[in-house]
Formats: sequence, C-alpha cells, structure tokens
Amino acid sequence: MNIRIAKIEDAPNLVEFNQAMALETEGKRLETAILQNGVESVFHDEKKGFYVVAEDENKIVGGLMVTFEWSDWRNSWFWWIQSVYILPEARGRKIYSRLYEFVKAKARASGNVCGFRLYVENENVNAQKVYEKVGMQTSHYLMYEDMI
Repeated sequence: MNIRIAKIEDAPNLVEFNQAMALETEGKRLETAILQNGVESVFHDEKKGFYVVAEDENKIVGGLMVTFEWSDWRNSWFWWIQSVYILPEARGRKIYSRLYEFVKAKARASGNVCGFRLYVENENVNAQKVYEKVGMQTSHYLMYEDMI
C-alpha cells in the first residue's frame, strides 16, 4: 500500500470517488462537469488544499482532500479533512488510518498546524467509528450553512 500526495492524473479517480461518496452517504448525484472542474482546481491552486490517495498494486483505492482554516485563537492552522472515500472492496483494511497518519505527518512537518477537523453525516455511523478509532472526537460545535 502506497500513500502519497495525489497528482493531476489522479483527478478522474477523485471525481469518481466524490460521485460515489455523495450518492452513498447523501443520495445525491453530483454534476460531473462541475465536480471535475472543482477537483482539478485544487491541483491548480495550492491555497485551496491538496489530495492524498491510497494506491494498492497501481490502483487508487481511496483518497481524501485537505483544506485549510486559519485559527486566530491559536495562531495556527486547522486542516479540514474532506471528500473521504474508500472503494467498497478495499474497506476494512485500515486505509483511512494510513491516509490520516500520512496527513498527520505532513502537518507536523509543516510546523504550524494545531489540529484536524472534519464533518460527517449524522447517519454515517460506520465512518464515525473509523474516525474515533484514529483518535478523533466529536466537537462541541454544530455546523450551519446558508447556500447562495
């Protein structure tokens, strides 16, 4: 198993993963052209974040995206973990744990990251258990949104 920073050539896999994740967890179908542009824009603008992928025998079997939030309270960054997806046939092999450890090591090396955050669907109990196993805890914050 190889965990690495994704390359632009991995974008088609990441688009497929995002489509599968949205359908599986929220019953949503994402528009391919918009999603493809959104994924590719991360590769063209490092301020937006980066992707990490898990590769097994030259096949991408999972991935996630990291974005950044500045904390004035802590004078450092939170890294948000988003767009987590592991192929169904690859689940149960601790792939997310490996992805997360890779991201944690990269954050430590950066020297200015205070923690990690992610959001998960309330009903996605399996994912919640995985996040708890790697040491993450529920926070005392609720998330609100107002789409425009």
